[in-house]
Amino acid sequence: MQQKAKPAMEQTVQSIQSAEQIERVGDSPIDGEAVLEALRQCYDPEIPVNVVDLGLIYGLRIEGDTVNVTMTLTAIGCPVAPEVMAEVQGRIKEAPGVETCEVDLTFDPMWTPERMTEDARWELGI
Repeated sequence: MQQKAKPAMEQTVQSIQSAEQIERVGDSPIDGEAVLEALRQCYDPEIPVNVVDLGLIYGLRIEGDTVNVTMTLTAIGCPVAPEVMAEVQGRIKEAPGVETCEVDLTFDPMWTPERMTEDARWELGI
């Protein structure tokens, strides 16, 4: 689990919403849907919506028994960033076939409410 500055990403980075968007390297027994389901159990402590529907997951990469996550938070300086990252890592490691999970935090591009799914908007009354 790392919290470090990442190189600038294109502003066209899409939030991961489906298993088809997950990058796969080689063969892996890990089911992408199981990884997404694990992430849907992780919530922003200030907003009652999971990290997938909030649009906080920018990248998922599965290689062998390892999952790499690139994510953001709703605000820079979030005091619970380590806890959110640890929850993401722990939940993913509970998915079948996952031995290792690395979580990288980035704020490039910054999160905006436009990244939320329609379900998240409905849940929040937006």
